[in-house]
Amino acid sequence: MEITLIDRRRPLRFALTAIMSLTWSAFAPRTDAAEAKPPNVGEEAPAFDLLNLDGDSVTLSSLRKEGPVVLIVLRGYPGYQCPLCTRQVGAFLAAAEKLRRSGATVAMIYPGPDENLRGRADEFIDDKTLPGGFDLLLDPGYEFTNAYDLRWDAPRETAYPSTFVIGKDGKVSFAKISKEHGGRTKASDILAKL
Repeated sequence: MEITLIDRRRPLRFALTAIMSLTWSAFAPRTDAAEAKPPNVGEEAPAFDLLNLDGDSVTLSSLRKEGPVVLIVLRGYPGYQCPLCTRQVGAFLAAAEKLRRSGATVAMIYPGPDENLRGRADEFIDDKTLPGGFDLLLDPGYEFTNAYDLRWDAPRETAYPSTFVIGKDGKVSFAKISKEHGGRTKASDILAKL
């Protein structure tokens, strides 16, 4: 009779253990290796393949062949064209000749939901002329933004304004992520690093 009693408790113990494990896993921090995180200095930058405004595919590996890549992550369209993004891009455009002489290419990422992202990006860049070595890349559905763990998931937000410099070897030599609208990387900061 004692064996029967133990046998009856085993399913209950198993069920309680399973429930406790599931409950804990719902609140435990994730530690799996596949979890995205922004690349730090010295780490390999995650690869990407995005379309520019001409509809051409642009990959990180193709950009790196020319020299260091300055990757500027903009806010995209959080319900308006961000004036701080406009100012930052203007400052980098003003430094275009110095950036070109340093051998760098500049890729600006414009994230947002799929719907009308291209139209919003056209609107953002409408009054600007992109010189050689500059490209505006679309990030529909935040694929790039999520891969770099830069999604600013709050009302009327899109991505944390960020700047990375990635060498020909694919490693990050400069990284700055702003968790606010300001605090942007200046072109002079990047020129000093190149």
